[in-house]
Amino acid sequence: MQANDISSCKIAVLAGGWSDEREISLSSGRACEGALREAGFESVRLLDVADPHFVRQMVDGDYDLAFVAMHGRYGEDGCIQGMLEILHVPYTFSGVLASAMGTAKDMSKMLYREAGIPTPEGVSITSDEILGQQDVDALVARLRLPLFVKPAANGSSYGITRVSDPTKLTEAIRLAGSQGDTVLVESCIEGTEITVPVLGNEDPQALPIVEIVTNAEFYDLKVKYEPASMHHVIPARLSDEAYACAQAYAIRAHQALGCRGASRSDFIVTADGIPYILETNLIPGMTESSLLPDSARHAGIEFPQLCRRLVELALEGHA
Repeated sequence: MQANDISSCKIAVLAGGWSDEREISLSSGRACEGALREAGFESVRLLDVADPHFVRQMVDGDYDLAFVAMHGRYGEDGCIQGMLEILHVPYTFSGVLASAMGTAKDMSKMLYREAGIPTPEGVSITSDEILGQQDVDALVARLRLPLFVKPAANGSSYGITRVSDPTKLTEAIRLAGSQGDTVLVESCIEGTEITVPVLGNEDPQALPIVEIVTNAEFYDLKVKYEPASMHHVIPARLSDEAYACAQAYAIRAHQALGCRGASRSDFIVTADGIPYILETNLIPGMTESSLLPDSARHAGIEFPQLCRRLVELALEGHA
């Protein structure tokens, strides 16, 4: 498809699905559907991936592009991307391998380290692993309290616990294990919580950094979906050196994972200005007040323009 006829591109916005983040995904999908229409696209349809007729709708719809607005399992982990590859339908955001690696936090941590990006020390354990008292003591001695226990492959803070009492560690692991096969136990890094969106394919650029301000123990599910004005500070209040370093690390993470279109990496910046990466979101939230659109707006990119740019990057990436 040529750039001059991009507005005639027939787009299916994919949302919903079966993960814990289904309702969040539907909110993103509806917002993106409206923004794409506002951006001038003539044919846009929102499809719920959990609809039993979804595959037939995709095949019969003869879509030029799928705008993926899914979060969590089956949406960000490479599954829907694999199906779209089989159907030969170009799609927004990252491909199969990057999606799978970025979703598996234990795997992405390995890639971060290879790329020279600081990340909290952590241990991966299987969700059915039974820890005795000696195991708990060893984990606490190695990583020190407080600890974060999280599913290795889930989003929106589902299953995450901040553990300050060693007697609560086993239960936290059990909770995280209910969300997947692998659990990540990490040291708690204290500092300023930020997120750094990145936009682009071969030559990605970092957008303004968002500082996340909460009164909670961490950026949990409740806080994430409160009004952005309550928690987003843009640009983040960091030293020039820490700001530039965080943006450089976010670009490096985007490239190390092989991301395409956009990503959003979360960090904690310590008092001495070192950004520690926590994770990279392969399909960030896409309502108008979500972190990526909020950052883009401060860079002069309104939400409809952002959605249009993601379509352009998807067509470019699949050319």
